[in-house]
Amino acid sequence: MNSGMQSQSNPAARLRALSGIQPTGRFHWGNYFGAIRQYIELQDVGEAFYFIADLHALTTVREPDRLRGFVRDAAIDLVALGLDPERATLFVQSDVPEVAELTWLLMTVAPMGLLERCHAYKDKKAKGLAADAGLFTYPVLMAADILAYDADVVPVGEDQVQHIEVCRDLAGTFNHLYGTDVFRLPKPRLVDGAAKVPGTDGQKMSKSYENTIELFEEQAAQKKKIMRITTDSRPMEASKNPEQDHLYQLFSLVGSPEDVSEMAELYQRGGFGYGEVKKAIVAAAKDTFATARERRRKLESNAHEIDEILAVGAKRARAVAGHVLERAREACGLSRSSGRRPE
Repeated sequence: MNSGMQSQSNPAARLRALSGIQPTGRFHWGNYFGAIRQYIELQDVGEAFYFIADLHALTTVREPDRLRGFVRDAAIDLVALGLDPERATLFVQSDVPEVAELTWLLMTVAPMGLLERCHAYKDKKAKGLAADAGLFTYPVLMAADILAYDADVVPVGEDQVQHIEVCRDLAGTFNHLYGTDVFRLPKPRLVDGAAKVPGTDGQKMSKSYENTIELFEEQAAQKKKIMRITTDSRPMEASKNPEQDHLYQLFSLVGSPEDVSEMAELYQRGGFGYGEVKKAIVAAAKDTFATARERRRKLESNAHEIDEILAVGAKRARAVAGHVLERAREACGLSRSSGRRPE
């Protein structure tokens, strides 16, 4: 087996996790509780590679200054929330050009039918919206993102599992065609509760629904948003099922286990107003993210620190991606010699 793949069969090797997050707007509670929180937890499980997916964002963000601002905000937010550059590799997707070349190599083995069945493309076409080649080939770039770093697991929500399956299909096809284990086949790691973060309207929290609670918006604005959340019209004295109420679900994300238990009992007893729950959400959110807000204030005033973190991360990421790309180039006959390495 290729020496670059030895860790795949070594049970003592550390697990390598890989995930990316799009900079298409400011991060909200859905991003944090649905993904970022697990990124931070995985720092202690093994190696972690996390990237800010600015190439993917080009399918929706067409204003260069906005995109640059979103990328920078994303980096600051992730570090403020607890991503430790000493324990995880944080970088910007476009700072690793090896991924773009790897995408093309995978495109040459990607069946059209496979890409036509992918959800994002099908959904947009079903709505009668124009789907460009970027959206159509999006899963191939995603596969390259994952395969470039010899990832073992990719933390995803259920709606992203299909993309990991596509990644495994493409990697398996490439390995089979060229008769060598160039690529490690990653596995999805389902993010607990990724689909259970309700927005202010009770639907899944999403920027596309305009129902988000941003992580670092001004606290007065956040409080106003929470206090305006729509509720049902049941009388105050009525007993309510907490699990069926989006206010309770939001509180359960930020409240302490003891407070959440007490809130559940209050719902079951009845005799309370939703205003009480909203105030409890505001107070609990303030406590939960107080440390992160303070870290963010300090990072925002120290541009050099974030630049250095991203530069170091890109260097680490390129070192890994360069070896993977060279394996792929050599397998399909692009390298001029077996010892060649990208400069």
